[in-house]
Amino acid sequence: MAESTDAVVVGAGVIGSSIALELVRSGLRVVVVDKFGGAGNGSTSASSAVVRFTYPTIAGVNAAWESRHCWGAWRDHLQAPASEPLAAFNRCGVTMLDVDFAPCGMFTRHFDKVGVPYEKWGARELSKRLPALDTGRYFPPRPVDDDEFFADASARLGALHTPDGGFIDDPQLAAHNLATAAQRHGAAFRWKTPVTAVMRRGGRVRGVRLKDGTELSAGVVVNAAGPWSGQLNRLAEVGGDFTVGLRPLRQEVHHVAAPASYHDAGGDGHAPVLVDMDLGTYIRPEGREFLLVGGTEPECDPLEWLDDPDDGSPTPTVSQFRTQVTRAARRLRGLRVPNKPRGVAGVYDVTDDWTPVYDRTELAGFYVAIGTSGNQFKNAPLVGRLMTTLIHGVEGGHDHDRSALTYTCEHTGQTIDLGAFSRRRRPAPSTGTVLG
Repeated sequence: MAESTDAVVVGAGVIGSSIALELVRSGLRVVVVDKFGGAGNGSTSASSAVVRFTYPTIAGVNAAWESRHCWGAWRDHLQAPASEPLAAFNRCGVTMLDVDFAPCGMFTRHFDKVGVPYEKWGARELSKRLPALDTGRYFPPRPVDDDEFFADASARLGALHTPDGGFIDDPQLAAHNLATAAQRHGAAFRWKTPVTAVMRRGGRVRGVRLKDGTELSAGVVVNAAGPWSGQLNRLAEVGGDFTVGLRPLRQEVHHVAAPASYHDAGGDGHAPVLVDMDLGTYIRPEGREFLLVGGTEPECDPLEWLDDPDDGSPTPTVSQFRTQVTRAARRLRGLRVPNKPRGVAGVYDVTDDWTPVYDRTELAGFYVAIGTSGNQFKNAPLVGRLMTTLIHGVEGGHDHDRSALTYTCEHTGQTIDLGAFSRRRRPAPSTGTVLG
């Protein structure tokens, strides 16, 4: 059976659903295909959905700051009816503890240019603002069984606080919101339909073949398949000119009861997201009674790279739970480490420099929004617009490889150079962490 459309988006996570929404808004006929049974059922559902601005590149800060404005006006962004349940942005702030390898100046020099508000807290101010924290400096992070893990602090820490940061309360619902908005504008979604072939002719993509035998012809195909993106690239025979590598990485986020002192620490009853690269962990509120605890990929921890993303177990392990929660308990007074692990695990598509690839490929008409490295959930509302700008520009004849396209942000007025996300870029500066 043969069908046709203008564009096929492979992957209905938060990134693919955003791309579908913006492409269909631009006037294209769009079909989204996904191997799962609903929007956001893959990597998106395991995201901590942290909204932060601490990127070491101006493009990264610009993207996160513009996206924060989209989340803040989510119903308007979606043009959703008043009755539709939506994911919500929790503006609790993000507090990032000092570490020498990622000094606050790495970020604030961009904040000053972009207009991101921030506060620098010394050790005394940090203790005053967040009295539940142990403000000791213990760097570098160590395994919890290391004899030095519980050594005395070498100094006291300060922090960089961004009051406009926070998190999205339901990442899977956010993807569903985007998919629903895309459907309102005419996009079609095909569930439980893996792609088995990418059709091409004369150096140009011609569509995809689905597992049920359907040939879906299209002049544009977008790979937004998350950790399965490498498999789709191989089907399309692209990637030979990439200068950054991509691999699936399994990550865990753990769920624990919050000590009462933590939520009282913010002064107004709203504890911030805490980024603690000094110990190698982060802590995110989950309602009033719980916390999400994840890792910042310190050098002492082995990373769980996968050849096949389907091999990634969704069940948290005892060892990783104990490691992450013990580190969090070292920082947060009153936090207990339960014997039984509770949480979620997901597989993310990670690049060498933890920066995504939003680009065309050597196969005309085949585009990629991949390598999102677990940190691009926050930028999803903008990614659809970046990819739509890229696709219409390249399909209109612009040589993006020679002269990178740009996007002017609707809310902040800042300009983003899309060359920062090129498949052919030099590896970007990085703090080397998923971090939400």
